[in-house]
Amino acid sequence: MRLLTWNIHSGIGPDRRYDLDRIIALIRHHDPDIVALQEIDSRGHPHDAMPLALLKEVLGRHAAEAKTIIAPDGHYGHALISRWPLEDVNLHDISVSRQEPRGVIEAAVRTPFGLMNIVATHLGLRMIEQRSQIRTLASIAERLIGEGCKQRNLVMLGDFNDWNGQVRRMLHRWVPVRTLHKTFPARRPIFKLDRVFCCDPGSLLRSWTDPEGSLASDHLPVVADVALPAPRIAESMERIEAPEPPSDGVLPRRSEPGGPEAGGS
Repeated sequence: MRLLTWNIHSGIGPDRRYDLDRIIALIRHHDPDIVALQEIDSRGHPHDAMPLALLKEVLGRHAAEAKTIIAPDGHYGHALISRWPLEDVNLHDISVSRQEPRGVIEAAVRTPFGLMNIVATHLGLRMIEQRSQIRTLASIAERLIGEGCKQRNLVMLGDFNDWNGQVRRMLHRWVPVRTLHKTFPARRPIFKLDRVFCCDPGSLLRSWTDPEGSLASDHLPVVADVALPAPRIAESMERIEAPEPPSDGVLPRRSEPGGPEAGGS
């Protein structure tokens, strides 16, 4: 199956023009089965042109959304979109006080080949906030697959803002396989901020970026072909219609952070 993760920079390209159509066109070109998108921003857009609704219309009707900033004229956050049903959707608030709100989407995707556990996120910019956020990711991974990848069917993807390798090092025990592409800044990428992490060494078949993404965002997308481990493929092939994920997509808050009102990297 094919996965794609991309920080779409609110749909605004280097020309400072909002254009969701070029985002959609590039994603459709790669024909992914599961898409994780960060910095989806509906603020200031008419109700009949909500970005997530338009993205779902062409990318996949099953979606879970994490709204991290809610304003009178819309909201901002990230989403997981799939052509296959999502089960057991959980939204985790990983916000750190006085920093931009952040969240995690956890779901099981009912693929034709069996269940795949997917965790999509957009981590904070600073090391000090990332430490607690990574610990949350690690606890989710241990709950889903156990110590030592016993079930081996976990993928984590998104914008990890991994400027110095801290995320990679702290998650290595659970998801040691990862993409290695430089994705930021899009025109002359230096940093490997956007990644796909896998538990099973044989599950990441190939991956790449698309330089055309620099015309639509400040990040490049990462595309990855992955496979479920062989024991999982032998599971039942029946399709089970899953309940829809939380309709409002609002993260359960421990407390309201005092962070900024605008999204960032």
